[in-house]
Amino acid sequence: MLNKKYKKLITASIAAMAIFVAGCSGAAEGEDPASGETSLGEQLDYTITGIDAGAGVVRSAEEAVEAYGLEYTVQTSSGAAMTQALSDAIANEEPIIVTGWNPHWKFSKYDLKYLEDPKGVFGEAENINTIARLGLEADMPEAYQVLDNFYWEGSDMEDVMVQINEGGEPEEVAREWVDNNQDKVSVWTEGVEAVDGQEINLAYVAWDTEIASTNVIGTVLGDLGYDVTLTQVENGPMWEAVASAKTDAIVAAWLPGTHGDHYEKFEAEIDDLGPNLEGAAIGLIVPAYMDIDSIEDLIED
Repeated sequence: MLNKKYKKLITASIAAMAIFVAGCSGAAEGEDPASGETSLGEQLDYTITGIDAGAGVVRSAEEAVEAYGLEYTVQTSSGAAMTQALSDAIANEEPIIVTGWNPHWKFSKYDLKYLEDPKGVFGEAENINTIARLGLEADMPEAYQVLDNFYWEGSDMEDVMVQINEGGEPEEVAREWVDNNQDKVSVWTEGVEAVDGQEINLAYVAWDTEIASTNVIGTVLGDLGYDVTLTQVENGPMWEAVASAKTDAIVAAWLPGTHGDHYEKFEAEIDDLGPNLEGAAIGLIVPAYMDIDSIEDLIED
């Protein structure tokens, strides 16, 4: 049998070996052996959480990864999946980077910040335009006039989005907003005569901003006597639908950047009624508690 002295020596050696192995393992997984800290990239699995593939903000995020020489990948999902991931990370005070835009309810609910973009990859502020099919003005002059007059502020849109996010049905929230904002609505409908059940179709992409705006303008048109159908589609089909007159209008065109490619493709086949909201923005967004301020902070040596 081993005496007590040798038993103690063996136990100490095993413990020292375990500490050494654990330290090597941590370094292999991205930890700094000297500091014991995991890099931000490792914590994020070098992932930027995006929305649906093909969205302009996702495309710009992919361009930013290349322009800044980042090791990150933009993971596409959906607007709902992105905001859920953001909510989960904030609940646990974990780091996260998402493709984002405003107006959006998340800025009202959480303390967030855009990462500075010194290279200007995400461009300047954007507008959200109303686009009609060719011939709508002749076919439905009253609806055309309302759509042409439609204009609101980011704070108006965020009021609607927040209530929907908190569980309100989009139609009911839009109904309440229209009822409570007749001063704005009356400007959109000034001089417009009611109709008797004429059908109109509005298409939209399932972003929180567009769910809000399309339901609001659909409610206003419904109050004027239109039989309104709201059709949810993806970005490409939305533009194809209005260009081919399969839908009558959209109030969801983010320009000049996000939907710039679609606009250029279909410009000759659509009627651009101009902005219904100005000063929108896109970029990379992080919770305010994260100790980074610029996309350049994501560059690793």
